[in-house]
Amino acid sequence: MSAVRRIGLIGAGWVAQHHLAGWATLRGRAVVVAIADPSAERRMDRAQAFDIPNTYADAGAMLDAGGLDAIDVAAPRAVHAELVRLAAERGLPILCQKPLAPTLAEARALVAAVEGRARLMVHENWRFRAYYREAAAWLRAGCIGQPFAARLELVTSGTLPDEAGLFPALERQPFMRDEARMLVAEVLIHHLDTLRLLLGPLRVVACATSRTCSDLAGEDTALIQLAGPDGVAVQVFATFAAHGAPPASLDRLEILGRDGAIRLQGAELSMTGREPRTRTFDLAAAYTDSYAAAIAHFIDRLDDGAPFETAPADNLETLRLVEDCYRLAGRAEAR
Repeated sequence: MSAVRRIGLIGAGWVAQHHLAGWATLRGRAVVVAIADPSAERRMDRAQAFDIPNTYADAGAMLDAGGLDAIDVAAPRAVHAELVRLAAERGLPILCQKPLAPTLAEARALVAAVEGRARLMVHENWRFRAYYREAAAWLRAGCIGQPFAARLELVTSGTLPDEAGLFPALERQPFMRDEARMLVAEVLIHHLDTLRLLLGPLRVVACATSRTCSDLAGEDTALIQLAGPDGVAVQVFATFAAHGAPPASLDRLEILGRDGAIRLQGAELSMTGREPRTRTFDLAAAYTDSYAAAIAHFIDRLDDGAPFETAPADNLETLRLVEDCYRLAGRAEAR
C-alpha cells in the first residue's frame, strides 16, 4: 500500500460532492484517484471539480485497473450490495453509503458474504454531526442522569409545491420521487441510527406512515414510537408536508433525564439541570464536517485496526428498526 491511501469512488451523483469534499480534508493521508459512474457528464464534472485523474463508466473496470487501496461507494442504495461484493472480491477495504442494502434481508446476506474477505464500514454521517457528538458526550458523562423519555421531530414543507409548482425536497434529491420506501428508509434511518448512538438499543413499538404528495411513490409523513433501555420512551415524528414550515430540514430533539434535559433546536444545543450549558453550531459546517468526520474515522480505523463505529453489525441494528417500522405500518411489502 502507498503512504497515501489511493481511493476509488463509485458514484458521482448528488451525495458524491460531499464525499469528495470530505476526502479533500485528508490530504497527505488519502486521495481520490479514480471515480466511476455510468453518466459521463456527472463523472467528468466531479473529476474536474476535485482533480481526479481517472474516470470510468463502469465500477468493475475501475477495480480491474487496480492501483487502489480502498473503495468509497456513493452510488444509489439499489446497487450497494452488488458494488460491495465487487470490491470485496479484490479484498479492498470498503466505505459504503447507508444503507448496506434496500432491505434487512439483503443486508444480512451481504454481510455474511463479505465477512472475512474485506473490511467494511457503513457511511452513516448523521451521528458524526458535531451537536450529536456533544450530546452523546453529555449523556455518557451522566450530566442529566438516567434518560426516561426522548422526542425527535423533523418538520419541513419539502413535498409541498413552492411558488413555481416544484417540490423542494424532490428538486434537491430527485431519486426520492420513485422510492417506495422514502421517508423512513431514506431520511429517518439517520435519526434512528443517531438515537441508538445516544440512548442505546431500541425497538419499534408502533409506526404509522402516510403520503400527501402525489408525485411520491413512498411516504412523506411518519410517526414512530420506540422503547429503549430501562423503560425509556422515544417518539419520532417527521413530515415533509407541513404548511408554513421551511423546505429545509432542521432537527428538534429533547431528551429528558432524572437530573436534567438536553434539547436541540436547530443550531442550538442546550442542557438544563445540574450542569446547565448552551452551545451554538454552524449548521452548514456541521453538515459538511460530518462527512469528513465519518471518512476520517474510516481511515483512522484502517490505520489502527480498531473496529468501525458503524460496522456492518451495527448498521444491521438500524436496518432492523427501519424494517420494523414498515412492518408495523402495514407496508412490509414496499421495496
